Amino acid sequence: MKKKTNKLAPFIQKMRFKYRVSILNENTLEESWHVRLSRFSVFMMGSTLVLITFIVLTILIFATPISRYLPGYGDAGNRTEIIRESMRADSMVQQINLQAGYLGIVKEIINGNIKPDTIASLNPEDLKEKARVFIEKKEKEKEFVDKFEKEEKYNLGTIETKPNEDIYVFFRPTRGVISSSFNMSQKQYGINLITSPNESVVSVLEGTVIYAAFTFDFGWVIQIQHENNYISIYKNNTQLLKKVGDEVRAGESIAITGESGGKKTGTQFYFELWKQGKPINPEEVIIF
Repeated sequence: MKKKTNKLAPFIQKMRFKYRVSILNENTLEESWHVRLSRFSVFMMGSTLVLITFIVLTILIFATPISRYLPGYGDAGNRTEIIRESMRADSMVQQINLQAGYLGIVKEIINGNIKPDTIASLNPEDLKEKARVFIEKKEKEKEFVDKFEKEEKYNLGTIETKPNEDIYVFFRPTRGVISSSFNMSQKQYGINLITSPNESVVSVLEGTVIYAAFTFDFGWVIQIQHENNYISIYKNNTQLLKKVGDEVRAGESIAITGESGGKKTGTQFYFELWKQGKPINPEEVIIF
């Protein structure tokens, strides 16, 4: 009976067979350096080198800003950071331009290039005459107005069908760029705004403060009850200027939002508007 031969034995023997790699002196043929290597040892050293290279590249990508240059690696926070830094850069450019203009005017005054007699005097009679010319209607304008009044005098279609319905003018709660919009399907009942540091927050309508407190999820939060069962909610504030029970006017400052003290908080101003217990898309009633 023949014994079963191990088919892997020749392969293992070939992998373990060692070769001698030598470096010889060309003139004397003297061996300067040598090393004994097998195919298995060469494979292990190559695998180790590849593994070390992979680990080093991974650390460089995740621990350094190189990751921002990789396509598709950027996260959702990069867009917010880019918008915030762009707004800050724009504000700095505007401030520099204002200061440059101010220094230019001061320089002209010191050099004597700006004289008092170069300022045009304001004559009240001239202003009245200009106002009369602007207010006075031209012939074509008079004809158009007379024709329009005659045609629409007895037109019932121009009469408002709901004269008792109140019309509200909403103020913008704060200045900023919308980073995420109203979305009922995702249960986002408001909008997020990226604002400048220490931006003022104002009441969108006249009303009474019904809630003002600090929360761990949204920082300082304030809620205002308005007419016709409107409720406005302002979240992620850094400081509140009103307390519960205070009556506020439309456009009056109620809080401060944005970064404070130059420290990045990573939060955005969040605003909600509700009517009779249902959320309303703020972008449909407020111009941002």
